Amino acid sequence: MFDDKTLAELEEVKRRYPAPRAAMLPVVHAVQRHKGWIDADAVRWVAEFLGIDPMYVHEVVTFYPMLYDEPVGRHVIHVCRTLSCDACGGKELWAHLERRLGVGRNGTTRDGRFTLRAAECLASCGTAPALLLDGERHECMTPERVDALLESAS
Repeated sequence: MFDDKTLAELEEVKRRYPAPRAAMLPVVHAVQRHKGWIDADAVRWVAEFLGIDPMYVHEVVTFYPMLYDEPVGRHVIHVCRTLSCDACGGKELWAHLERRLGVGRNGTTRDGRFTLRAAECLASCGTAPALLLDGERHECMTPERVDALLESAS
């Protein structure tokens, strides 16, 4: 699944933890960066690599919203859905993104460019509404700022 350099880096990550299971999140993140998502083959690979039951890996992948157990677009947008963001325009931001992208929550655009997902909290209440684009936080979002952000995504 990985080239020798990446595999050596993962081995180093595994060595830093007292128990192999403790290295699961960094290893799963590396697999996701490499593959784009964590499919059944990736779950089995991580379990074998760490010497743990595949069910543990599956539980982690399906628990964390920033881990994907199905294909996602080249760019993933997580919009904060908490009260602070909603009160500061988050609902309008959602509606704008859904119209602009032509998809609902957890949807991926037809061209595979964007996936739209919810986030429980982005710890940005004072600069709401907030979203993540490919893991980078953007605050004080407006429909116009979202449009510019979407245009700049390659």
